Amino acid sequence: MEKIGVAVCGNSGIDYLVHDKEIRIFRSLLNIEKKEYEDFIEINSDDFYSRLVKNPNLDISTAQTSTGKILEMYEEMRTAGYTKLIVITISKLLSGTYQNAVLAAKMIDMEVIVYDSLSLTYVEALMAMTAKKMADEKKTAEEILTQLDKIRDNNHVYITVDTLKYLIKNGRLSGVAGALGSLLKLRPLLHLSKEGKVDTIAKIRTTAKAREELKQRILSEVQGKDVITFIVYTNNMAEMLDLKDELEESGLKNVLLIPLTPVVGCHAGPGTMGVGYIEKV
Repeated sequence: MEKIGVAVCGNSGIDYLVHDKEIRIFRSLLNIEKKEYEDFIEINSDDFYSRLVKNPNLDISTAQTSTGKILEMYEEMRTAGYTKLIVITISKLLSGTYQNAVLAAKMIDMEVIVYDSLSLTYVEALMAMTAKKMADEKKTAEEILTQLDKIRDNNHVYITVDTLKYLIKNGRLSGVAGALGSLLKLRPLLHLSKEGKVDTIAKIRTTAKAREELKQRILSEVQGKDVITFIVYTNNMAEMLDLKDELEESGLKNVLLIPLTPVVGCHAGPGTMGVGYIEKV
């Protein structure tokens, strides 16, 4: 009898959510001053952003989960009785995690479906929770993938950063664009495109205006739709609680607050904020 197992990468932020413990999580690594930490297990978001605020010049970098580590997870899931796996990853245009998961799948004698979420954070987490619920209901892999496609094709995430420093450091902007942005104190408004990459769609002068722009874009897009709305925060939870209140006062219900994981935050920096929605279809 078929038994489908579900796994998801830690870039989903699922560690910070109430979730079925049978969902397996494989986490990226954070290197701080040449010391290695497993995301969430050895350093959580509050600790990471606190350290980064105290020392903005910390030597930080990231590494995705190794192929060998992912293969070990597959083998453990097979031993646990799963006959087929659905493995959900951060967009392959944002990380090598997808490729490592695919490589590991070729090394084991069982069917492993590696699914590119084309996203990250709560979009990816919801996919994992949905897949596990459907697997428990004995839905087929094809039925589960059809539902994941609906989540993938009906969401939008906006992000703005408080400083261009980390985007420049990680190759998101050229040094010239970064210097100009710092001089003018611009806050780029970014979004996750349908192809799963981060694109700049506007440049805004202040954090307050960037936050207002996030709010207005979301409210405009979700009008008349049945949606799940979420806010992603870094070291700015108090401010994001205010934004949650504003969105709910504007008619949105039960807006979720989710921390940006340290590994993703390494590329965005403290002060980053995001707002996204997933349409229920």
